[in-house]
Amino acid sequence: MSRCPTPVTISIASPDAEDGRRVLRAYFADLVSRYHRRPATDEEIDAALAEEPSDDLTLPRGLFLLAYREQEVIGCGGLRLLPADLGEVTRLFVVPGARGQGLGALLLDELEGAARARGLSRLRLDTRGDLVEARRLYARQGYTEVPPFSAGPYAEHWFAKALD
Repeated sequence: MSRCPTPVTISIASPDAEDGRRVLRAYFADLVSRYHRRPATDEEIDAALAEEPSDDLTLPRGLFLLAYREQEVIGCGGLRLLPADLGEVTRLFVVPGARGQGLGALLLDELEGAARARGLSRLRLDTRGDLVEARRLYARQGYTEVPPFSAGPYAEHWFAKALD
């Protein structure tokens, strides 16, 4: 894995802002395409966006990070702030042209830092079986598989991590 060739800036943003909407559309296009093993249609992407809204990724219920390289959005990650010092990582995504450069780990590190800053002691996440790269990333970052905690139609693997 090579490292990011040019500096990356990560900042809190609104999922409803133009850049947030654009990267979330790319995220769902990627997920739907992988799920169906063919390019997603606009209608399928619209349906996924409606079925899985990101409106809870703003304070006080959560936050949403965007990663930029030279003014271009190249990734995102969300954090839901749950009761009992628990957070849930969601919407972790790197655009295809920026993959393999450590950006997923960088975004995950930033989400963990944001969780610690808000007093959270544990993080969890779920993912699909076909997202092999994501599952490898989570394992490398210290997440361990746990029993199911959600019943979403696309949740097939569940992970958790205690924050130091």
